[in-house]
Amino acid sequence: MHLASSLQPLYILSGFLVGLLVGQTGMGGGSLMTPILVLLFGVHPAAAVGTDLLYASITKSVGTAVHGANHTVQWGIVARLALGSVPATALTLFVLSHFDVSSPAASHVISLVLGVMLLLTAAALLFRAQILAWGGLRLGGPPPRHAAGLTVLTGVVLGVLVTISSVGAGAIGVTVLLLLYPDLPMARIVGSDIAHAVPLTLLAGIGHWFLGAVNLLMLGSLLCGSIPGIVLGSLFAVRVPDYVLRPILAVTLAVVGATLVA
Repeated sequence: MHLASSLQPLYILSGFLVGLLVGQTGMGGGSLMTPILVLLFGVHPAAAVGTDLLYASITKSVGTAVHGANHTVQWGIVARLALGSVPATALTLFVLSHFDVSSPAASHVISLVLGVMLLLTAAALLFRAQILAWGGLRLGGPPPRHAAGLTVLTGVVLGVLVTISSVGAGAIGVTVLLLLYPDLPMARIVGSDIAHAVPLTLLAGIGHWFLGAVNLLMLGSLLCGSIPGIVLGSLFAVRVPDYVLRPILAVTLAVVGATLVA
C-alpha cells in the first residue's frame, strides 16, 4: 500500500500520457497501459491486467456514449460479438479461479500471452492495409449469414484473449471487423468495436476483482490522468496524422511484446 501511494503521481502521469494517445488516435489504451504497469512499475501481471480491464471499461463507456450519440454504433454487430465474448469471458474467469493468479507460474503465462498479443496488435496496426487487401481477395465480403457466425466466433476469441491479457479488443478487433464488413464505414466499425469492449472488459474486470487481481487505488490514479488526457488528445487529434502515429505505436508495441515474450 505504501509503495502504491508513493507511485500515485506516476500512475496519474502514465494515465495522462496513454489517454493523450488514445484521444489522438483511438488506439493504444490497453496495449500500452498493461505493459507500462508490468515493465515500468513492476506490478504483477495479473494485477496489471485486472486493473487495466476496469480502466478500459470506464474509459470506453465514455467513447461509446459519444459514438452512440453520433449514431456510429452498429448494435447488431455489438450483440453478435457479445454473444461470443461474454460466455467465453465467463468460462475463462471460471478456469482462472482454479489457479493462483498471483503465483510465478501464472505471472509467466500472463506475460507470455500479453507479449504475443502485443506482437499481433503491432502487426494489425502496421500491416492493416496488406491484411485487408489479402482478406478481401480471400473472403470477398462474406455473405451476411457467414459474417454473423464469424462475428460470434471473433467474440469468443477476443473474450478469452482479452480476459487473460487485457489486449486485443482494439486494433485486432477492428481489423477483423473490417474484413467481415468491408462495406461498413470506418466510423461504425470503430464505434461498434468500442461499444463491444465495454461489456467485455467490465465483466472480465469484475471477475479479476473477485480473484483479488485489481488495485483500486492504482485504478483511480490512472483515471485521474487519463480522462483529461483523452479530452486534450481529442482536441489536438487533427494535428498529428494517423499515418505518423500508427507506425510509431506499432513499433513500440512490437518492442515491448518481444521483451515480454523473451
